[in-house]
Amino acid sequence: MIDIKVLDNCIGCGACSTLSPEVFEINRNFATINYDKISGHEESCIDAALFCPVGAIKLY
Repeated sequence: MIDIKVLDNCIGCGACSTLSPEVFEINRNFATINYDKISGHEESCIDAALFCPVGAIKLY
């Protein structure tokens, strides 16, 4: 399983929640992560990290 962190430079654009709505949600202009839903959605999390316009999603 991968671990995900959203960095402070997140602008809340919603790209991550569009690509992986099971895992990411935008709250108060910042992406939050539903850690219980990562398993089984790793590919969409990778896509979210790749398409984040400010590189605010880090995968470990």
